[in-house]
Amino acid sequence: MPTPLERWVEETAQLTRPKNIHWCDGSEAEYHRLIQEMTQAGTLSELNQKEYPACFLHRSDPSDVARTEHLTFVCTRTKDDAGPNNNWMAPPEAKEKVGALFSGAMKDRTMYVVPYIMGPASSPYSQCGVEITDSPYVAVNMRIMTRMGKAALDRIGASDNYVKGLHSLGDLSPERRFIMHFPEERLIWSVGSGYGGNALLGKKCFALRLGSHMAKEEGWLAEHMLVLGIEDPSGRTTYVAAAFPSACGKTNLAMLVPPASQKGYKIWTVGEDIAWMHPGPDGRLWAINPEAGFFGVAPGTNSRTNPNVMATIRKNTIYTNVAVTPHGTPYWEGMDGPPPHEAIDWQGKPWTPDSVTKAAHPNSRFTTPATQCPSMSSEWENPQGVPISAILFGGRRASLIPLVYQSFNWQHGVFLGATMTSETTAAATGAVGVVRRDPMAMLPFCGYNMGDYFGHWLRMGQKLTNPPQIFRVNWFRMNAEGKYLWPGFGENLRVLRWVLGRVHGEVGAAETPIGNLPHPSGIDVTGLDVTSETLHELLTVDWKGWQEAIAGQKEYFQKYGERMPKEIWQQCEALEKRLGQ
Repeated sequence: MPTPLERWVEETAQLTRPKNIHWCDGSEAEYHRLIQEMTQAGTLSELNQKEYPACFLHRSDPSDVARTEHLTFVCTRTKDDAGPNNNWMAPPEAKEKVGALFSGAMKDRTMYVVPYIMGPASSPYSQCGVEITDSPYVAVNMRIMTRMGKAALDRIGASDNYVKGLHSLGDLSPERRFIMHFPEERLIWSVGSGYGGNALLGKKCFALRLGSHMAKEEGWLAEHMLVLGIEDPSGRTTYVAAAFPSACGKTNLAMLVPPASQKGYKIWTVGEDIAWMHPGPDGRLWAINPEAGFFGVAPGTNSRTNPNVMATIRKNTIYTNVAVTPHGTPYWEGMDGPPPHEAIDWQGKPWTPDSVTKAAHPNSRFTTPATQCPSMSSEWENPQGVPISAILFGGRRASLIPLVYQSFNWQHGVFLGATMTSETTAAATGAVGVVRRDPMAMLPFCGYNMGDYFGHWLRMGQKLTNPPQIFRVNWFRMNAEGKYLWPGFGENLRVLRWVLGRVHGEVGAAETPIGNLPHPSGIDVTGLDVTSETLHELLTVDWKGWQEAIAGQKEYFQKYGERMPKEIWQQCEALEKRLGQ
């Protein structure tokens, strides 16, 4: 008798009518065979194998270079369950509309059945998924990003307990491009896109949109967060989770290299994009990284901003939409050294430094195995995860938000996350540099009503007898001339040291209306080009600006109507009162 998985594969084959069906085993031989087939077909290009062994370039369609949030839907039985934070379509309508696009979509193509595990193979917190796709590019990337193959099939067995993902490139037309999530069925449909965030269904689609819904139902958190361990000179390691919108420095922070001035400190990477966090028997929050690789943004990445990732991506890496030099090496804006005199740009066209267009797409990417990262923690595959002592919420803000401040308690910390704003980046389609609300950096990824999501966070705090301390950070404050006030990158460890001091009760803080801020002496600026006046500006509370911000917070919260927890409104009123309004 066929298993539920075998029946689903057969039903999908009848709908999509592929030429062949290939069950991926996740082996190295299979990976290299698929790479070779794509190279021969021209969908991958070999890079300089001497300098970048086993590295390849993929160019996506110019209309298919980022997440398409306006074409991404959450399909729940009732519209209010999806919430105003999501595009909604009724499941029957979605299946009729998008199901028609899948009909015969894989004709003359191979169907790849990709079984995978999100999280360490032996962790009780890991979850299984199966993606059916007609893209070998997706198959090889999923091998890098997940634990793929036999281990997943063994774990699934004859059960129906896995997330189903159906993906087809279709004809890559933006007019026929949809990313559909059915949380109540643990089902994902994606058609018309080959871009990673839309096509690697284990990533944002499963790990966050469906994951957040599963977490609400099962009592845990699925978050758009990095996880790092900070080892101090005494040998004590403290684990921190941090939420930042895409392209706001998450990967750089997760792989931070302590500057020479911070002698004795080490940073250990557990994850750089997604964290699944569960209450432990000790009353703490424990986190696993559900991914096995990094899907990072290339532009701006160099040996100064992130030397660890530069070392990681020198082998066994798939680059997407970067430029290529005459030497066959990848290039992007902000890379080490001067730009090449000439290159082939991300669209395959000749490029020089005088060209009006960028050499690499602003959202060009690399997919690379986490095991290659020099700073990878020895605990990153621990089945139990790591205990989280602090949670940081951060975004890209030129003004208003201080360098760092701490919430008064868990409830206030949830409010800090709920009121997050950040300037938009190239990670999603649309204008860049616009300030938008992005609660917990989850606005594009929360798979259900965000009012309920805030309520879930509040309930999680009640389950924890020793919850993480919550902080807000902002590395991107600017002065009147538009120059950054804080050096950022490795020097952010100086801010993290204050966070550690607060977590372990070793440093004081100044209570202000918005939260607890460092005393100027609490941030070590020795050897930095940061004057006492600049530090004062970084840590100043702009009372008038915050008074004005409350109106925007209220307007946003009202969108969620009765779903917005009263505790969030209470925090808003308390802030208003502290500011003297």
